[in-house]
Amino acid sequence: MSEKEVSCAVLFPGQGSQYLGMADTWVEHPVGLAVFKEASEVTGFDIVAGCRDESLLTTTDFVQPALLACEMAAFRVLDAEGVPFLATAGHSLGEFSSLVASGVITLREALDLVAVRGVAMQQASKENPGTMSALMGVSAQEASELCVEAANGDVLVVANYNMPTQVVISGSIPAIERAEALTLSDKRIRAVRLIVAGAFHSKLMQPAVLPIINELDKTEFRAPRFPIADNVSGELVDDPQVLRELLGRHVTSPVMWESCVRALGAFGITTFVEAGPGKVLSGFTKRILPSAKSFNVNSPEAIASIKSEFNIE
Repeated sequence: MSEKEVSCAVLFPGQGSQYLGMADTWVEHPVGLAVFKEASEVTGFDIVAGCRDESLLTTTDFVQPALLACEMAAFRVLDAEGVPFLATAGHSLGEFSSLVASGVITLREALDLVAVRGVAMQQASKENPGTMSALMGVSAQEASELCVEAANGDVLVVANYNMPTQVVISGSIPAIERAEALTLSDKRIRAVRLIVAGAFHSKLMQPAVLPIINELDKTEFRAPRFPIADNVSGELVDDPQVLRELLGRHVTSPVMWESCVRALGAFGITTFVEAGPGKVLSGFTKRILPSAKSFNVNSPEAIASIKSEFNIE
C-alpha cells in the first residue's frame, strides 16, 4: 500500500438521512455484513429487513440504531480498505458513530445507548409534541430573531446551525407554523418542514434526558484514538469524561455543525469523507470550507475514488 500525505476526517450523518434499502449495499461486503449481524443481535431488530420497511423508517426507535449500523458498516469498510482518518464528527445521531469510530465506546455499547435514546426521544415527543423546519437563505442571527417573533410563549429555537445560510428550527407545532408563515413575506427565505417525530434539540426533549444520562453512567468512555468535533461545544474534544458530559446535554442542545467543520479545518483537515446514507454533510462542508475536498460514501463501490485520491492500492 502506498499513501500520500493526507489530512482526512470522517463525517457521519444524522436522522433524516435514511432511505429505503440503505443497508442493502453494505451487506454485500463481509465487513459490512458483520456489522449488521452484530447490530441485529444487540437490538433484536432485523436491521437489513427493517431498512426495507417504509413504516419502520419513520420511527425514532428503529431509525436510530439502523442509521448507526449503516454508518459503522461504511466506516469499517473504509477502515479495512486502508483509508486513514485523523479526526471525526457526527451530526446529531451521527455523533454516536463518531464515538465508535474513535474507540470511545464499542458498537454494542453505542447500540445500547441509541436504543435508550430512541425510545426516550419517542416518549418525549408524545409528551411534548413538536416538529422541525429547515430554513434556507437565512443567517443564524435572523433565524434566532424569527424564533423570538414566532414563539408567542411556546418553545421555538434554532436546533441546527448547519452552514452560513441554512439552519433548522425546532419547537411546538403551532410555533413552527407561525415561523413558516412569517418566512412567506421574505422571498430570500425558504422553509421546508422536516419529517421527524418531534422537536429534537430543544427543551421539549427534556423528558428524554434522565434516561439517557442513566444509560451513559453505565457506559465506559475510553480515550479516543483521534479527536471528535463535538456537536454541543462545536470544538474538538479528546477527553472522554467531557465527551460523556456533553452527550448528556445532546438532545436538548443545538447542533453546532458549522463550528464543528470549522474546528476540523483549523485542525488541518483538508479532506472530508461522509460515511453512510445521503450526501447532506458533504454539501454543508463545501459551503463552509470551499477549498476542502469532500466525498460521500454510501456504497463499497464509492470507496474506489477515495483510495485513488490517497494513492491507496
